[in-house]
Amino acid sequence: MTDPLTIIFGGLLVIFLSSVIQGLTGFGFALVSVPIMIFILSPKVVVPIIIIHGLIINLIILFEARKWVKLKRIWPLIIAGATGIPIGTYLLIALDANILEILIGSVIIPFAITSLAGFNKTIRSEKFAFAPVGITSGLLASSTSLAGPPVILFFINQGIEKQSFRANLVAYFTVLGIVAIAAYMIGGIITTEVINYALWFLPATILGTMIGIKLAPKLSEQLFRNIALIIVIIAGLLSILSGIGIL
Repeated sequence: MTDPLTIIFGGLLVIFLSSVIQGLTGFGFALVSVPIMIFILSPKVVVPIIIIHGLIINLIILFEARKWVKLKRIWPLIIAGATGIPIGTYLLIALDANILEILIGSVIIPFAITSLAGFNKTIRSEKFAFAPVGITSGLLASSTSLAGPPVILFFINQGIEKQSFRANLVAYFTVLGIVAIAAYMIGGIITTEVINYALWFLPATILGTMIGIKLAPKLSEQLFRNIALIIVIIAGLLSILSGIGIL
C-alpha cells in the first residue's frame, strides 16, 4: 500500500502539471494524470477525483474563453456524450480496468498517428458524425475519465481554429463532467476517500490552471495541434502498458 504522504505529494505534483496543460490547451488533464495517478491510487478512486477536478478546471477556463463557444455547432456532441455516461459508469463498476486501458490505447493511437502524419479528411456532416464521437467520448469519460481522445481527434480532423477548439472542447467537457458526477453519486462511486483526496489536491488544480491560461495566447496553431496529438499518443501508450501490467 502506498504511503499517504507519497499519495498526497505525488498527487499534488501530477495534478499541478496536468492542470497547466489543461489550462494551456483546454484538454490533457485526465490524459496526463490518470495513467500516472493509478500507480498510487485505485482506478475506482482516481477516476472520480479526476472528473471532479476536471470540472473545476473547465469552469475556470470556460469563464475566460466563453466568447468562442459555439453551442449551435456542438449541441449534438453534448447530447451524444451525455448518452454514453451511464454506460461508462456501469463499466467502471463492472469491468476489469486493465481491459478498458488496453482498449482505449489501441483505438486512439492509430488515429492520432495518422493525424500527426498529416492525413485528415474533413467530414461535412458534422451533426451525424458527432453521434458516434460523443457516445464513445461519454462512455470513456465515466469509465476511465479519458473523454478527450475521440473529440480531440475529430476537432483536429475538422481543422477547427485554436481558440474555438479550446473553448468548445471545454464547454463539452463541462457538461460531461456534471453528468458524470451525478451518475457517480447515484452509483455510490463518490466516497469519503474520493472527497478527501479531491480536497487535498484542489490548490494544485487551481494554481496550475491559472498558469496554463496565462500561457495559452503564446501557443501557435501548428504547435497547439502537434501538442494535442502527441499528448493523445503518449496517453494511449501509457494506457496500453498499464493495462498489460508493464507499468
